Amino acid sequence: MRALHGIDLEVRRGEALGLVGESGCGKSVTWLAALGLLGGRARIGGEVLLEGRNLAGAPVAELERVRGRRIAMIFQDPSSSLNPVHRIGRQLGEALRLHRGLEGTALEAEAQRLLDRVGIADGKRRLGDYPHELSGGMNQRVMIAMALAGQPDLLIADEPTTALDATIQAQILELLAEIRRETRMAMVLISHDLGVVAENTDRVCVMYAGRIVEDAPIDTVFEAPAHPYTRGLLAALPELEGPRRMLVPIAGVVPEPANLPPGCSFAPRCDRRIEACGHAPPPATELAPQHRVACIRA
Repeated sequence: MRALHGIDLEVRRGEALGLVGESGCGKSVTWLAALGLLGGRARIGGEVLLEGRNLAGAPVAELERVRGRRIAMIFQDPSSSLNPVHRIGRQLGEALRLHRGLEGTALEAEAQRLLDRVGIADGKRRLGDYPHELSGGMNQRVMIAMALAGQPDLLIADEPTTALDATIQAQILELLAEIRRETRMAMVLISHDLGVVAENTDRVCVMYAGRIVEDAPIDTVFEAPAHPYTRGLLAALPELEGPRRMLVPIAGVVPEPANLPPGCSFAPRCDRRIEACGHAPPPATELAPQHRVACIRA
């Protein structure tokens, strides 16, 4: 079963890139594949270049020097990503020991500093807690602290605010933005929430059925979306100002990877489809500088 179909994107130093789309579009799989986290049965082609060095198919030892140290990932569900039988301090300390070589009092002091940095009060006591003793928002902050422990150049934030209330969500996103400003760290924000992406990224890639269908600066996507799927996502977004209106849902669901339609994968759900849409997947074309779209009607 083929999950991804020629993903082509670039993340620049200090840039915040949004990756959006419905569940099942391939957003998380893209980065799990790039970091070699899909397991031995997954086959990956192409290149994953980090400053010219290809990570695709690299030895495990080389990937382990990159994962956490150069590229870190905040996983979607902290409750299943943290080990329930180990204290927070041990799990955070493992990252500091592995990626920065800290031990003893230096390790404990840095662990406390990281917890304080992500807004967890009384860090010394919290290092002795187990994950079940913390709230969902606090566990998410611990995950962010672990990701920042290696001082990465690139942070992959996979739905970092899922299942959090609006106040905690805003605090975590502001925390990530502040860290980016201070360290010039690049970030990829994976989300299905266009509002979150609009406030926190410079550029956005819209994914559908394992392909990037639109890639543009964030202002362009909101002011002049070119792909019907992007326009559909925006039409389903409630507005806080202006008159009340009915939201317009996108009919149907994302197709299964093993049962993609011929031609454009979005064609069965598209209200602008024509006969040619069913012949072959459309290539990405450049409508304007930094704006690429995979649609023959664009």
